[in-house]
Amino acid sequence: MIDSIFSKFLSALAASAMAALPVAAQAQNAEAQAEAQAQAQAPASPYDIPREVVMFEQQDPNVRSATAKVNGAVITGTDVNHRVALLLAASERTELAPEEMQQVRMQVLRNLIDETLQIQAAAAQEMAVSKQEVEQRYLGLAQQNFPQDPKQMDQYLASVGSSAPALKRQIEGELAWSNLLRRNVVPFINVSSDEVNETIERLKTSRGQYEYRIAEIYLSATPETAAAVQQNAGSIMEQIREGGSFQAYARQFSESTTAAVGGDLGFVRLATLPTEMAEVAQEIDVGQIVGPVAIPGGFVIMLLLDKRQVLTADPRDATLSLKQIAITFPEGISQDQANARVGEFAQAISTIRGCGDANRVADSVGASVVDNNSMTVRDLPEQLQSAMMQLQVGQATPPFGSLDDGVRVLVLCGRDDAQTADEPDFDQIMGRIEDERISKRAQRFLRDMRNDAIIEYN
Repeated sequence: MIDSIFSKFLSALAASAMAALPVAAQAQNAEAQAEAQAQAQAPASPYDIPREVVMFEQQDPNVRSATAKVNGAVITGTDVNHRVALLLAASERTELAPEEMQQVRMQVLRNLIDETLQIQAAAAQEMAVSKQEVEQRYLGLAQQNFPQDPKQMDQYLASVGSSAPALKRQIEGELAWSNLLRRNVVPFINVSSDEVNETIERLKTSRGQYEYRIAEIYLSATPETAAAVQQNAGSIMEQIREGGSFQAYARQFSESTTAAVGGDLGFVRLATLPTEMAEVAQEIDVGQIVGPVAIPGGFVIMLLLDKRQVLTADPRDATLSLKQIAITFPEGISQDQANARVGEFAQAISTIRGCGDANRVADSVGASVVDNNSMTVRDLPEQLQSAMMQLQVGQATPPFGSLDDGVRVLVLCGRDDAQTADEPDFDQIMGRIEDERISKRAQRFLRDMRNDAIIEYN
């Protein structure tokens, strides 16, 4: 915007200024008319949209309805509320700022629209997901989260403001999309043996170089929607940085096929990534989240889960034989009492003389012992990995834990170091290439479904 600056003339110059005004005004009017004519003749945009538009219906941008009809199927405000609650529960978030909540609700609505399209398309192609399939998957999740009493799943969902039907609807959408991809995308993906062998040769050539395990949240964008999508991606990043689960947001928001696995791409080499992602990946540390990164077709939020050297033995792949010694605390114990108990526990642990002595020490302080003979260093929490790699057989980690979860130590009873890295597996390489191509084709497939849909907003 150009601001006009008006000056007051001194009274001594008033007469000459007024005398010149008609000529100056005519010149300015002529220039303005010429500029207006030039703008009217110039193309406004690739879509021939005028530069200046008049809206016949004025709307408050802060008032948006979160309901829609998708080819006649209704998405209610309750559907949106329950799905938002499900997302916040999975992300371990209790509340959001009003602006963030509005953005989340709009994104959830878009997800529900896509989900509805997928369910409708599967039904139209006679691949509708059966109620039995949904119930079976739901029961599996319930048993995973509440192994003692899977029926508690319904109660838990209600307690966080969601519902069992909301989660079952999401399950139905995922299964429907999987069915559609199997029929309409997967059969048309071809990867030749030559392509796989070339990839294997490149891996061998790059032995010792780093490969990166990256999780992604991909949001597609066009030039017209880029600003809004970038803003939305920034909001998602802030919510994750404030404690939200990356995997939960990836499942809800990512438009990549990796959404079903929390955005996990697995281990990839930088050369296989878009240039923009590769440049970022090599600059960040494990556990760091970055974005939104502009890539062809949209934006991506990246989380570096791990990195390793190609075809090189990694100390974290060593297989461990461990004894876990743990104590728990009775309900209502004071902090001073807990500290004294932990001190007694730590003193007893310091007297261990090898794994054969672990049970005796545990009995002396009323601790429990659990054996694990097939865990790798990589399976341990990141905070414990470096400590574990410094231990000698027979030694224990420092105590760790909390009042709620108990305090424990891990005693190293044996370690089988990885001597050589696995050679590239033909089937795994082929599967990775196929997944990449399926992901790209799936994005186009969903875009075509949106273009053909009749969507009404209330």
